[in-house]
Amino acid sequence: MQTKNNTEFVHQHAGHCESGVASGLLRHHGFPITESMAFGLSSGLTFAYLPFIKLSGLPLIAYRSPPKSLIKGLSKPLDVAFQFETFTSPDKGQARLDELLAQGKVVGLQTSVYWLPYFPPEMRFHFNAHNLLVYGKDGNDYLISDPVFETPMRCATDDLNRSRFAKGVLAPKGLLYTLKTLPQQSQVNPIAINKAIAKTCRSMLAPVPIAGVRGMRLLAKKIEGLPNTAPSSAAFVGHLVRMQEEIGTGGAGFRFIYASFLQEAADCVGKKSYADAADQLIEIGDGWRALALTTARMIKAREPMDAKHLAHLLRKQADSEETFFKSLAKTV
Repeated sequence: MQTKNNTEFVHQHAGHCESGVASGLLRHHGFPITESMAFGLSSGLTFAYLPFIKLSGLPLIAYRSPPKSLIKGLSKPLDVAFQFETFTSPDKGQARLDELLAQGKVVGLQTSVYWLPYFPPEMRFHFNAHNLLVYGKDGNDYLISDPVFETPMRCATDDLNRSRFAKGVLAPKGLLYTLKTLPQQSQVNPIAINKAIAKTCRSMLAPVPIAGVRGMRLLAKKIEGLPNTAPSSAAFVGHLVRMQEEIGTGGAGFRFIYASFLQEAADCVGKKSYADAADQLIEIGDGWRALALTTARMIKAREPMDAKHLAHLLRKQADSEETFFKSLAKTV
């Protein structure tokens, strides 16, 4: 496959940053892959409640695989290689980025949302694992393809450097990545799709207290013990909604992306059961959306805070997903 010049890059809006970047980078190099296929093929869907990792003093709640794993997860099923680089200083990181752009490369970056000025102020918070693509430079501005925005963006050099070298949890350390080798096949291998689905089922059903459906139940137990009148309770459940719906696409959105992947998989593999599973997962995603709405109404005092009710709704989601993934695992 022939690599296009970076000036010919075509921006495309996506539901989530890392899966959007992965599909955008591969599409640019001539391999047609949707965001949902990239997300599903890398087994990006998961859940983890990590009370020992803090974001602004609150536990990390993850609805997808760890940063970089989604992109790295495409290496084996597509037989491609990505080159990842980190740096000890902003000057070195900027010099390398400029060098790659001068070579005609499109470059992926891990950044902090807080320091990207094109984000609206209400959307900026200290989250250091936001992915985007840089496809050029115009004077002091980098040309940005940020998948969560409808159109391409610009970012001044100082702002991008600050974002790339932000401190704290998941500090990016200037991380950049490029596609090193290209897929040799013209389409996704059905065997790789089946293996990816089986891996996701194992992840969601893992016998680990903090992961998958067990992690959901552990989190429900924590929420159930929160005092309804304490300000810290509102902060905790507010954090739950932010992790679910604002950092990436969280509970509902990731289920919808994965359902779209299952629909594609049904056509590629020739299994109607995958399409049926997609319909079921959309209903589960609606349940996550309802949970987020109920939580938000309690935070805004439109409904009385009821931690036990929120825990009950979360346990229902865990039960639904346990049934779903056990059934899906049997169809693989």
